[in-house]
Amino acid sequence: MSTTGDPKKSLYEQLARLGKAAASPARLELLDLLCQGPRTVEGLANEAGLSVANASQHLRVLHGARLVEGEKNGLFVTYRLADPAVGDFFQTLRALGEKRLAEVDAILREFREAPESLEAIEKETLLNRVKKGEIILIDVRPAEEYRAGHIPFAMSVPLKELRSHFPKLRRRQPIVAYCRGPYCVLAVEAVKQLRAKGFRAARMDDGIAEWRARGLPVAVSEVSK
Repeated sequence: MSTTGDPKKSLYEQLARLGKAAASPARLELLDLLCQGPRTVEGLANEAGLSVANASQHLRVLHGARLVEGEKNGLFVTYRLADPAVGDFFQTLRALGEKRLAEVDAILREFREAPESLEAIEKETLLNRVKKGEIILIDVRPAEEYRAGHIPFAMSVPLKELRSHFPKLRRRQPIVAYCRGPYCVLAVEAVKQLRAKGFRAARMDDGIAEWRARGLPVAVSEVSK
């Protein structure tokens, strides 16, 4: 706490803890991953391309700012967002960056204008078409992220296992792939692989965090087969 005796300055000092915790690309990526669901330190390190020691250090900073919580289970520590409001904070920060930083806008525009991107379609319409079997919706994130929360009626097809699913996919049905949101390239790679094999495939830039933010339904279950 501040020793100045000024409550307003003390308040700003406490709020600045959030800014300091978020002032790292690696920590922002870890928050983005945790928006998908709880993960072990080892899992987060692997997905973010960090050493376990480095990931642990960043997670301690986020924990110190009360943005994440950790739970030890045997030899492993699993982290999760401390509150749904943390996910809202990340979404708001990203939206502000998209609005105010030309570099962020350019990156997203490149994604959205890519040939593999899905044409604009109402999310409820997409969900109804998936439910009717008109479209196959695949979640290409790792299976543990799918289990933590996924779009209803989506199939779990982790990118690393995509090729083994080719025989199970119907070529007459369009396929829509999604992953962690507009900054994630898993769905981009999935669409490239599917199109190379003759499937009609497109990428949806929304992920589960964006889906939740719109108040749309989210399913939590075991991996569908």
